[in-house]
Amino acid sequence: MTGDSAVDEFREVAAEHPRCFWLDGGGAREWSGRRSLVGWLEEDDVSLSYSAATREVTRHVGDTSEVVGDDVFAVLETELKTGGARDQWFGYLGYASRPDLPAYPSEDVPDAVWMRPSHVRLFQHDLTRRNSRSPAHASAGQRELHRVPGETPAAYAEAFDRVQEHLHAGNSYEVNLTYRLAQESELDPVGVYLRLRALNPAPYAGFLQHDVTGAAAWLLSSSPERYALITADPDGRHSIETKPIKGTTPRGDDLISDEEQRQLLASDPRFRAENLMIVDLLRNDLSMVCEPGTVTVPTLMAVESYETVHQLVSTVRGRLRDDVSTVGALRALFPAGSMTGAPKLRTMQIIDEVESTARGAYAGAFGWLAADGRADLGVVIRSLTTTGDGTYRLGTGGGITVQSEVADEYAESQWKAERLTRSLSAVDQP
Repeated sequence: MTGDSAVDEFREVAAEHPRCFWLDGGGAREWSGRRSLVGWLEEDDVSLSYSAATREVTRHVGDTSEVVGDDVFAVLETELKTGGARDQWFGYLGYASRPDLPAYPSEDVPDAVWMRPSHVRLFQHDLTRRNSRSPAHASAGQRELHRVPGETPAAYAEAFDRVQEHLHAGNSYEVNLTYRLAQESELDPVGVYLRLRALNPAPYAGFLQHDVTGAAAWLLSSSPERYALITADPDGRHSIETKPIKGTTPRGDDLISDEEQRQLLASDPRFRAENLMIVDLLRNDLSMVCEPGTVTVPTLMAVESYETVHQLVSTVRGRLRDDVSTVGALRALFPAGSMTGAPKLRTMQIIDEVESTARGAYAGAFGWLAADGRADLGVVIRSLTTTGDGTYRLGTGGGITVQSEVADEYAESQWKAERLTRSLSAVDQP
């Protein structure tokens, strides 16, 4: 089926089925493919939700909800081993999904939701419409944010200063400092998502609806970043690839300024240092689950251009050891190094100290995994969440190093969020 019919199918599915998803390939890149998957669950199909606050994984089937464990990774592993050989699970892991790492429990949607659908439809998209944006098409809102960042809020400035103290004390090399925004909208999640995909097409775009009492969650994603792709090799073993993003500049208003921004991103020592630190972190993460000598960096600091930003992207690959499962590999990498900083554990402790609100689904991973060992997930950035109450939440931020300036970092966080907030307006058309 074509990509245009995916929108119609999505509208119908979301209206009829409380538990459904769309992994949306409409904003695909060459490296991410052009496939969309729309799926839904029948009443007797299984979904899982996880609360980090109670340390409970709940299994939902029909009208029954039963606590089945205290670790969502472990429960997913069991479900994959005991289910059918063709089973696929679709969902997200929020930032607090690993109980052995420091993170505030989510304040709105569950810390994780996973679904095993009975029905999945495949759609192919025409890429000729995508990724052809002219700099002149930048929104007035984005241009204004770029030019006039405004006053930095005291709470952000205080958190920034505390991060700098840790950096200068040698406790971390880089800290990904983020914060949350909440905004009301009269639009329903389907309407918001369709606006978001028009405003900010991305390779890891997608929609998840889990309209279940006590575990309600909607996730609306327009993420450009790959968390992990696990593929089957011809010999039956598996390889893993991650594409960390670290370093971002806004698109210019015209071709000349746009190219200047692109060159700035490619050459600025601060951006390159940020990216290299995360590449080293991910090389270390992959080395824990991959065969010795197989971890490589085929692409280092390439510039990718999106609707509103240029991003500095690297690629890290390795071959999984035979004793490492897909879920085990995903857990070892979690959360994405680009969303923590380096070293990971100590930096997560700093984040836990300086950030005043829970990240929730933000900074986690969203996608699918299969019983045959394959998986494909994006990092949850440029995304909205809601429990269906009309309030939408988003996270935004960026990597902080000793060279960072507070006003610049806050301005960057604002224009990263601009398309998300625009998508919530019923007046402003994409």
